[in-house]
Amino acid sequence: MAEPTPERLDEPRFRPGHESEGKPAALIAWGLYILSLPSANLLVIVGLIVAYAGRSGSDGLSRAHIDAQIALFWSVFWWTILLWIGIGVCVVAFVAVPTLGVVLVPVGLLLGLGLLFLTVWFTIKSIIGLFNLLGDRAP
Repeated sequence: MAEPTPERLDEPRFRPGHESEGKPAALIAWGLYILSLPSANLLVIVGLIVAYAGRSGSDGLSRAHIDAQIALFWSVFWWTILLWIGIGVCVVAFVAVPTLGVVLVPVGLLLGLGLLFLTVWFTIKSIIGLFNLLGDRAP
């Protein structure tokens, strides 16, 4: 019969965090996400770092909020990149072929409105997430 291997004392053991341990990190991250609008989106990076740092020490509802914060950031990030690429293509094509301006200017404006909509949606989603966390509800 094989003997169980003794645990080494210097190895860290994984311990799931208590639900309340991640709540401050989730609160701070939601707050920073909300404040990202007046800070020209600089605080959203800090909020993402707080969310990633608080992820390991959280469990349950707090972990769900932190995971939602991380997913929200990355989805908005990639949509923003996609919209800026579209705007860039419109500008380059307009400069290269000015006769397409009739089509490209409205498309570029629609893409710019998409960026505005995305920013407002991100802020509203963050406010709803904060209220849900304060009310002990899922994100």
